[in-house]
Amino acid sequence: MLEATVTIPSAGLKLAGTVRVPDGVQAGEKRAAFLVLHGFGSNRNSGNVKGPSKVLNDLGYVTLGFDMRGCGDSEGEFGRVICLEQVEDTSNALSFLQKHPAVHPDRIAVVGSSFGGAVAVYAGGVDARVAAVISNGGWGDGERKFRGQHKSPEEWARFTKMLADGREHRARTGKSLMVPRYDIVPIPPHLRTNLAQNSIHEFPAETAQSMFDFRADDVVGKIAPRPLLLIHASNDSVTPTEQSVALFKRAGQPAELHLFSDANHFLFAEDNARVWGVMRDWLSKYFPAR
Repeated sequence: MLEATVTIPSAGLKLAGTVRVPDGVQAGEKRAAFLVLHGFGSNRNSGNVKGPSKVLNDLGYVTLGFDMRGCGDSEGEFGRVICLEQVEDTSNALSFLQKHPAVHPDRIAVVGSSFGGAVAVYAGGVDARVAAVISNGGWGDGERKFRGQHKSPEEWARFTKMLADGREHRARTGKSLMVPRYDIVPIPPHLRTNLAQNSIHEFPAETAQSMFDFRADDVVGKIAPRPLLLIHASNDSVTPTEQSVALFKRAGQPAELHLFSDANHFLFAEDNARVWGVMRDWLSKYFPAR
């Protein structure tokens, strides 16, 4: 395995990334490749990036995992995570990877988990260069997702008040109101150990607003006829399972949806053999490495 740390230009910022080229790639050979997107406020060292990267490398794909702006080792205001800016970073990372000597420039796919899954779907819908999309635990409608995460009337009132307070604070002071991670996206305590080291735990309220407004549902139908694979835990404790179901209903063909009863939100980090089996079979049919 040839592994290299790289710097990706995006919107005047430098993004930190890691390119992995599998063993056996011959001089002049060009393989299919994957951009591997991390989750909410995470980074390229998370289990949800390392897990699929290893599986994909073993299957012969080149991979690029990278830190979105404001995350990990990348430039940008730390913690400022804005959905459409991450879509822009993904497109710029694709442009970067197209120039790699071991990569076929027309055969670059995107795989992402949770927040990264939503960004992967959106990027595939708006950037025709994306050759295939895999979303693990992603979402398509920010408002509906948040309603599923803040279920009671009291929880929803607190959440929407936080958004309103953030807008008022920005208008009054010109600065962002910082809010705790779990006030935006609740995660049960027993799952929090899956978060990567150096994950962000405080975000500007604009981050939550950008997620609220983000609708991959609106563009998922534009991915077809490029292939789409949706993976989700059947009883997801973080992102409501209906989000991937709704994306599937709006997708064109070829698209597949697989729900797993023996896993939770961090499917890739859990190294679930059934998940990898489904992904391998789907890749061999729709997007082989060679």
